[in-house]
Amino acid sequence: MELEIEIIRSDRKTVSIEIDASGNAKLRVPKNISRSEIERIIKSKQDWIKEKIKKQKEKTASQPSVKKLSNAELRDLADRALDVLPSRVRYFASLMNVEYSRITVRNQKTRWGSCSSQKNLNFNCLLMLVPEEIRDYVIVHELAHLKEMNHSKKFWSEVEKVLPDYRERVQWLKTNGSRFIAMLPE
Repeated sequence: MELEIEIIRSDRKTVSIEIDASGNAKLRVPKNISRSEIERIIKSKQDWIKEKIKKQKEKTASQPSVKKLSNAELRDLADRALDVLPSRVRYFASLMNVEYSRITVRNQKTRWGSCSSQKNLNFNCLLMLVPEEIRDYVIVHELAHLKEMNHSKKFWSEVEKVLPDYRERVQWLKTNGSRFIAMLPE
């Protein structure tokens, strides 16, 4: 298998490898990393990357074809998310004793949510299609980043304080999330 990896340079400090729902590999790296270091990382992880791509393609192939959402349906989901999510964010932010700046809703193919260093929260409009407890997990996950901007033990401890069963919710997203992401138009 010829390994094709999209290299994405940004202001990040760490390296991450991502396999999207279509089985495409992306390597996210800091802007100043050398080409030789990128090649070393890819070489050291190539077996893992190939295995993940293979598994994702098998998973996608085994799933029944999914009806793609129209632009109108996506706008409706985004509108519903803007009606529903802010009150849940306020509730959990109060519970966790954190403050945030802005809430934005998007239709993203790779993320359910994100939190910026400016305390802006972004959520995927597809959250309106998943069970409420999964939505709550994504909200708590992003709010926990206001205390810990990483995925350290301290971060997961913050999540667990609010959602002791967060592991089951994470597993639900891993098992079922790609079905919803596949609904996004190409």
